[in-house]
Amino acid sequence: MLTDRELKASKPKNNKSYKLYDQAGLHIIIHTNGGKYWRIDYKLDGKRKTTSLGTYPNVSLKDARDKAIDFKRLINLGIDPVIEKNSIKPNPNNNTFEFIAREWGAKKITGFETTQHNYRRTLERDAFPHIGHMAIKKIKPFDILEILQKVEAKGFHSASHRLLFLCSNVFRYAVATQKVDSDICRDLKGALTPHKVKNFVAITNVKKVGALLNILDNYTGTYQVCAAFKLIPLLFVRPSELRLAEWKQIDFNKNTWGYFIAKTKVNHIVPLSTQALAILKELHQINGQGRYVFPSRDGPDKPMGENSMLTAMRRLGISKEDMSIHGFRAMARTILDEEMDVPVHLIEHQLSHKVKDANGTSYNRTKHLPKRQEMMQNWSDYLDNLKAGD
Repeated sequence: MLTDRELKASKPKNNKSYKLYDQAGLHIIIHTNGGKYWRIDYKLDGKRKTTSLGTYPNVSLKDARDKAIDFKRLINLGIDPVIEKNSIKPNPNNNTFEFIAREWGAKKITGFETTQHNYRRTLERDAFPHIGHMAIKKIKPFDILEILQKVEAKGFHSASHRLLFLCSNVFRYAVATQKVDSDICRDLKGALTPHKVKNFVAITNVKKVGALLNILDNYTGTYQVCAAFKLIPLLFVRPSELRLAEWKQIDFNKNTWGYFIAKTKVNHIVPLSTQALAILKELHQINGQGRYVFPSRDGPDKPMGENSMLTAMRRLGISKEDMSIHGFRAMARTILDEEMDVPVHLIEHQLSHKVKDANGTSYNRTKHLPKRQEMMQNWSDYLDNLKAGD
């Protein structure tokens, strides 16, 4: 049987992929690019089949074994796990929590792909193994509380609140579709440890900012992360927005990047400084034919991993107590206001925060665009001066 130590230590050998076996058909492929891909072999109706269970460490050894057990349970019932997993045909007789949750997810979850993936993964990891098979009418509040407490016991308080939020949405959808009479989750909020919202750590001292930028500029990892490290201080957008940027959103004629923000439900425009344009044009020569500005190493149709920049930052020795990826927004907000005397409403517009003018008009993406263009260019020049020690 495999161990976590063995998995972490496994590296490509002689530029060839190879397999490490666990048990009951479960194994992992160590790819030449360093990726580690879970697979499971199984036999059904006399035919041998193999399917994917995700990648390590996103899917841990324990999670992979749990998935393998679920696969075997379905196989023993004569059900092909792959067909069962991918089936989206509505079945009026299927009233299990998992079926209804997947139906809700397919119809109700909107926004960035990463949000959809995270919601689905949370339910698959923490809810489906325990209550997924149960008829939703037979689930009691204690059943929900039990899975929430299991998450809390691991110290993941915010994750337990997110799981409760998702379960509640599934039950509300079941109420709307006349599968149950009420949302049994509504009275469980007081049973969880209060979730404390933490501010993102950020460096705002100008001397330290200059040192930080020089460290990031000297990163020698993948070209995607190198470019992302150079762009995110200049643009100070949310990390997910940068990671999911698409080439069709970049207008090299108008020097802007325009996209829809699911979090705030607004269309947003980021004016591009000459420094940002130079980085993007260099990137465009490398992967401009693909969809994403920062594609995954696994293929051009996937965006760069959500932890790629954070992992690289930690490898550079920048600790979580010093700086977060989201902290570049707070860094810009503070310095633009306190050091550069930029009007706050311009900064707030550029951060895509909700801003209302004297007439109560909400944020318009083209509002003050020329002034914001000037601000973004001044900001890029200011950061260059900081890196030069001026």
